[in-house]
Amino acid sequence: LEEAAFQLQQIFRIDISIALNILGIESMRAGHCRVAFTCFKLAADRGYSKAQFNVGLCYEHGRGTEKDLEKAGFYYCQAASSRHPMAQYRYARYLLQHGPGSLWHRHHQAVALLEQAAGAGITEAQAYLGVFYLRGLQPQEKKGLKYLLQAANSGDAQSRYHVGVCYEQGLGVQQNVAEALRHYRQSAAAGNRQARERLRA
Repeated sequence: LEEAAFQLQQIFRIDISIALNILGIESMRAGHCRVAFTCFKLAADRGYSKAQFNVGLCYEHGRGTEKDLEKAGFYYCQAASSRHPMAQYRYARYLLQHGPGSLWHRHHQAVALLEQAAGAGITEAQAYLGVFYLRGLQPQEKKGLKYLLQAANSGDAQSRYHVGVCYEQGLGVQQNVAEALRHYRQSAAAGNRQARERLRA
């Protein structure tokens, strides 16, 4: 593997970590999960954040290695510390569900990571924050709506549905049933079951 990565590096004049990560991606696509994991791990151990993220995915889903959420969290943390947006999202979710330490500390660290990921355009983080701010212990409806709109405008049908709920119930915005219906229709057209049911009601 390292020889193949070295040849790839020489051909394209790229860093060995990038070459290993590319080999890992191609190996995963070909169904060679163990080889992919090995490539990702070699690149991750060299500090390459994209590979660290990929190792986290492998551990989270048990691809090419045994499933291990703690190790997944470790690698997501490594990649997140290098500002890898999707790793920030995944590590935040890990912190909220499985992370060590006090709930208060994990919560604040996770929200900060989610906001960074959302700011980088990660739709999943925008959607998560939208619901989080609407339904949290101290709801911030306008902030929640802002994130839901970002996710909806990126094509997330579930967030579009939640935007409709906000307009229907006046959460973070003045109540407007016509606007709610518009969002429900868009969400339903994108395949959202809840929006379809809401339109039938």
